[in-house]
Amino acid sequence: MTVELAIIGAGPAGMAAAVLAGELGLDTVLVDEQSSPGGQIYRAIERAAPDTPLGPDYLAGRPLAAALRASRVDYRPNTTLWHLDTDGTLFLENAGRTETMTARRVLLATGAIERPVPIPGWTLPGVMTAGAAQTLLKTADLVPEGRVVLAGQGPLLYLVATQLMRAGAPPVAILETAPHDNYLDAARHLRSLWPGRRLLTRGLGLVAAIKRAGVPIRRGVHGITAVGRRRVDRVVWEGGELAANYLFLHEGVIPNIQISLALQLRHEWDEAQLCWRPALDAWGQTSLPNIAVAGDGGGIAGAEAAVLTGRLAALDAALWLGHIGEAERDGRARPIRATLDRERALRPFLDRLYRPSRAVMVPAEDDIMVCRCEEVSVGRIRRAARLGATGPNQLKAFTRCGMGPCQGRICGPVVAAIIADVHGKPMAEIGTYRPRAPFKPITVGALADLDKG
Repeated sequence: MTVELAIIGAGPAGMAAAVLAGELGLDTVLVDEQSSPGGQIYRAIERAAPDTPLGPDYLAGRPLAAALRASRVDYRPNTTLWHLDTDGTLFLENAGRTETMTARRVLLATGAIERPVPIPGWTLPGVMTAGAAQTLLKTADLVPEGRVVLAGQGPLLYLVATQLMRAGAPPVAILETAPHDNYLDAARHLRSLWPGRRLLTRGLGLVAAIKRAGVPIRRGVHGITAVGRRRVDRVVWEGGELAANYLFLHEGVIPNIQISLALQLRHEWDEAQLCWRPALDAWGQTSLPNIAVAGDGGGIAGAEAAVLTGRLAALDAALWLGHIGEAERDGRARPIRATLDRERALRPFLDRLYRPSRAVMVPAEDDIMVCRCEEVSVGRIRRAARLGATGPNQLKAFTRCGMGPCQGRICGPVVAAIIADVHGKPMAEIGTYRPRAPFKPITVGALADLDKG
């Protein structure tokens, strides 16, 4: 089967790109691991009630999902892309069956993942990311029973706290870890507050609602530890502690670049956001002419910006595939770019305000487990680096770190930071893991089914 455009991921960028591509006449397939459109941020949006505690920001995804359902796009839910060749050949798995498809152009809209937060005790039951807790609320209406503590920094931390409050499970405290110096650095970008005032007002509204509800916010917290025998029962930090049944951690999000790394696309170290991202032009074009990226997978900017970059990528694909001319592409893109500039205006301020501390990037305690798949600790990574491992890929030979099912998607940022710290080099020189097919675990039966085809 051959199509003009294959889009990977049905989050805001993927949905927006697919809808516009369909309107422009492109033969488009949208591949989605989930059972319904929405991605992470709008997960299970089609089943949400109008009065959902997830709030209006979440419901903003409903028109996108409705437009996708009404489009001529071939939407493939419950479908995993487990390999992608540079010529545009996709290897897909659905319900144990495998098929291949060739696309003249591929758009990666794989979104973001939460940055790992390896603190002492983070492997205890009851400790999870704030995004994971939010996913349970979105998909199953599950709220935590007992005392919940949120710890970390970033807009999502306050959003999840507000959503839990609306759902009747307010946290007992928010422990914000942003260092004092972050506020001073962010103050240098005050000029971005006015063009980004809509997002800023929204964030300040969340903080105000949390304070009105009587949820204490402790700032400048460091040294957080989850304590317990069979599960977390206390959260301890320098200068205090709280009884807790759950600890939800969040230190921001980073691009999900597993597929773009596997394709060996050119990537750049983003010092402002402390992450790797694919090198893109203004349309999302990568270093391979038939591959583009849209949304947070190309750099963190939020859901609204993801929608806009998805539309820009669709316009460029339509030009590339001969459906529209350059003048039409540029004319349609002009108002999209103006809106995108406003959406991105606040980003330099947020990047500095919520920049992760050194303690998050490079855990001090040797016994903290970093690679949960292969059970590799900070201390083992340090010892391997001192023995000669100069990067994450070399570290595999020393420790098997990064050789589990996630292929280093979770531990990679911390592993690279520890190696950089040991060798006294910048992160840009250390590099990151190179994932290999299959990108996600598949069964031997699925591979056998490919051979039958």
